[in-house]
Amino acid sequence: MGYSARFAALQLKEKPVILGIESSCDETAAAIVRGRELLSNVVISSAAEQAKYGGVVPEIASRAHTDAIERAVESAVREAGICNADIDAVAVTYGAGLLGALLVGLSFAKSFAWSLGVPLIAVNHIRGHMAAAYLADEALEPPFITLLASGGHTAVIYTKSYTEFEILGSTRDDAAGEAFDKAARVLGLPYPGGPSVEKLAREGEANISFPKMFRGSGYDFSYSGLKTAVINYCHTREQKGEEYSRADVAASFQAAACGVLAERAVAAAKEKKCKTIAAGGGVIANGYLRELLQKECASAGIRLVLPEKKYCTDNAAMIAAEGLVQYHAENFADLSVNACAHIPLGKKGKQ
Repeated sequence: MGYSARFAALQLKEKPVILGIESSCDETAAAIVRGRELLSNVVISSAAEQAKYGGVVPEIASRAHTDAIERAVESAVREAGICNADIDAVAVTYGAGLLGALLVGLSFAKSFAWSLGVPLIAVNHIRGHMAAAYLADEALEPPFITLLASGGHTAVIYTKSYTEFEILGSTRDDAAGEAFDKAARVLGLPYPGGPSVEKLAREGEANISFPKMFRGSGYDFSYSGLKTAVINYCHTREQKGEEYSRADVAASFQAAACGVLAERAVAAAKEKKCKTIAAGGGVIANGYLRELLQKECASAGIRLVLPEKKYCTDNAAMIAAEGLVQYHAENFADLSVNACAHIPLGKKGKQ
């Protein structure tokens, strides 16, 4: 009998206590939820160490996770004011991400769930970003539009139910987060790129006309043209010995990158007659984008659900939130589940 089969007749709780574990990149994170109530959220980051190399080094990240995982879980349990025996399920990111880093969290979660005799829930990292909205608004219920903007994915999604969604549009090349990182690199800004671009943009004006990406029908995105335009703008002026404002470049890039995100999310909500837009992913932590979304949604009479910035970037609270969804769907994993470095968001259409 597989491990998940042991829980076929499990008496589900309305508000189970779920431990979430996240280790897909450079944050080692653990969190506890009771239903949609967040009891604790611990993040131990190796970002400062990674910054020395201009980006994440997989081997360094894996070693950092190995050193921090037990400490993170112990801290989350202690801060939640519970004991291990109170945990009803363990949710863990199994993909997508750095394979070695994922294996650290997944291996720990397997052994922890087995030792407690509770279900193991394998969580798709991207679905975790989408589920962060449930912690931001405990009354949030589908259907609604989800705007996903992260380092690896950019999409407008029609969330039909807790477990069913329809991808209305997604990126055709670079994701929004990747574009921010590449813009930061050409501007000589430190890792991570998103916060660095946002900080510099506050000192400039959006007075440079950069392309606002793919303009075809539907809700697809493309950031390759915008990325190339920024690179060409900077390199051309440097080669000619002309001065230019890095702050203006950052502000203009940010306006072009974020404007279309808000525009297409609102358009999708109108088409699907949804009264709510929820957002998730690291790019949603960008202050300019948050203000723009609030403005556009208010103008259109649409309710906006924005997770706090700390729940937009990688964290375990969102993994626990998606774990709750999968718990009620009785989607439990066997101990044979493996880490997966790449998990496609899915094809356009119903999922």
